[in-house]
Amino acid sequence: MTSARNPVFFLVAGEESGDLHGAHLIAAIKVKYPNASFVGHGGEAMKTEGMEIIEHIDNLAMMGFTEVLKHLPYMVTVMGQTLGKIQEVKPQRLILIDYPGFNLRLAKNIHPLGLPITYFILPQVWAWKEKRVNIIRKCVDQALCIFPFEQEWFEQRGVNAHFVGHPFTEFHKPSMDKAAFFNKYSLDQGRPVLVLFPGSRQQEVDRHLPIFTKVVSLINNDNVQIIVGKVPQVTLGEIPNNWKVEEEDTSLCLEYGTAVLTASGTATLQSAVQDIPAVVSYKMSSGSWLLAKNMSKVPFAAMTNLIAGKQIVPEFLQADMTPKNLANAIQPLLSNTAERKEMLIGYEQVRRTLGMPGVYERAADAILSRTFT
Repeated sequence: MTSARNPVFFLVAGEESGDLHGAHLIAAIKVKYPNASFVGHGGEAMKTEGMEIIEHIDNLAMMGFTEVLKHLPYMVTVMGQTLGKIQEVKPQRLILIDYPGFNLRLAKNIHPLGLPITYFILPQVWAWKEKRVNIIRKCVDQALCIFPFEQEWFEQRGVNAHFVGHPFTEFHKPSMDKAAFFNKYSLDQGRPVLVLFPGSRQQEVDRHLPIFTKVVSLINNDNVQIIVGKVPQVTLGEIPNNWKVEEEDTSLCLEYGTAVLTASGTATLQSAVQDIPAVVSYKMSSGSWLLAKNMSKVPFAAMTNLIAGKQIVPEFLQADMTPKNLANAIQPLLSNTAERKEMLIGYEQVRRTLGMPGVYERAADAILSRTFT
């Protein structure tokens, strides 16, 4: 039997980013409740913080309708096991972190049991699949928002929402200084560095990197140096010999690069936080694009633009993601141009809306207050 002095929390994260957020949240909760126990789905970061891992994120991360469909029987099994484990553990609270495809279904299944649920890093239902907000309103008794506009949006739809700030406000400057970074890759500090972020999924890299390669050949600047930000779980295939690859800490690329050509995703907002001009692009299968286009209710793909309410960074999606379009957009960002200066001014405005550091502490305080008062 658990108690307020020795509470048990069941957390569910399904991807690497969620694992990192979950680990920080666990650490913040343990400051107030050192004897708390944590059980659930996560990865190495959450495990390091002391969580008992029931299902590892390596078995959960998947992307696209086809891939989800292929793994559906396995995910049904995981759902059943999760429900059984939650009833066995009897936690004080279920904490869901992102991963909406699984977590919203879990919330629906758990709700009849009366277990209180916190959702941290909410599904972006304001962008698409708005009907999902009905599940959140009915099943989630605490929604912790990370984007400044989310609290009002969810509150208007009957959700108990609270803005805690964006985790990117916790960003700390890399320990490696600029000279060491340039020395590591034999880069010349007097020449521009173009960073390429083709994506964090193999499907994204396979679609984007060949286009990025053509972009580089079109850039009218022989002095440009190239470094690719790569996550460990993807392979790049053949790339030019003079390109550099950073996979230990890709934030170094954003910190010391001149401009970045990135797939749409978290790197877009991270570029604004680290103040590196960006061009955003994305390409998916024709079927997925048609579905996404018909379901999307927002005018932009890049979170930087959505937060600003206007275009700060150029976006090139699907058929518009051509080497020529990307080269024309990235070229002026590699030198001290008006386009570059205007983008950096826009970034400053975006950063001011993200809140202050202390996101995980505020989230932990909100969870504990909701659970024990």
